[in-house]
Amino acid sequence: MDALLTSFFNFDVYRQVLPFLLTGLLTTIGLSALVIPLGVISGLGVALLGTQIEKRWVRIAVAAYVDFFRALPPLVLLIFIYFGVPFLGIDLPKLLAVALGFMLNNSSYYGEVFRAGILSVPRGQMEAARSTGLSHLQALAYVIIPQASRNVLPDLVSNSIEVVKLTTIASVVALPELLRVARDAQSLLYNPSPIVLAAIIYLAILWPLVRWLSRLEHKNLRAR
Repeated sequence: MDALLTSFFNFDVYRQVLPFLLTGLLTTIGLSALVIPLGVISGLGVALLGTQIEKRWVRIAVAAYVDFFRALPPLVLLIFIYFGVPFLGIDLPKLLAVALGFMLNNSSYYGEVFRAGILSVPRGQMEAARSTGLSHLQALAYVIIPQASRNVLPDLVSNSIEVVKLTTIASVVALPELLRVARDAQSLLYNPSPIVLAAIIYLAILWPLVRWLSRLEHKNLRAR
């Protein structure tokens, strides 16, 4: 038992590494604040292309895009962008490479969520909006998209939680997010306690969001 506490729940190590882990946490929060909006906006664009444009080749291209980036492991995508793109003569900064990789990956998932939300809005809503004099784009912006977003809000929140957890892969390009800092501290102290503390920090941050998500899901079930 003492060996377990010393190796994984060493409070002396926690005290030493906490300031460093908090700097990594700030990077994680900043990265999440960047990639989640990028994913939401690009995902909405993907969903609109797939649902509002009638041309068959556009819908096939959107479906292929979504399937490809949902099937491709995000870690592989990030490694390819950061280490592979420079061979084309383009040297991407770490943050830009991570943001681009996350945008491509997340847009496919958010796109499917928004597509389901848009298709859940009755067709009559568009016709009613157009009858009031709104253009097609105005009807989408003021009527369809707000309703679609409400219908799939739990899925959007769930996906965003997964994105926060996925930011840990940014460590492969040496971006000093929370897990990267914890791993560096572990290698310096020869003790896995920093990794456990990082997990505790993630739990403390994400637990309220998980509980909120649970309430949203129950609220949606009661509404149905």
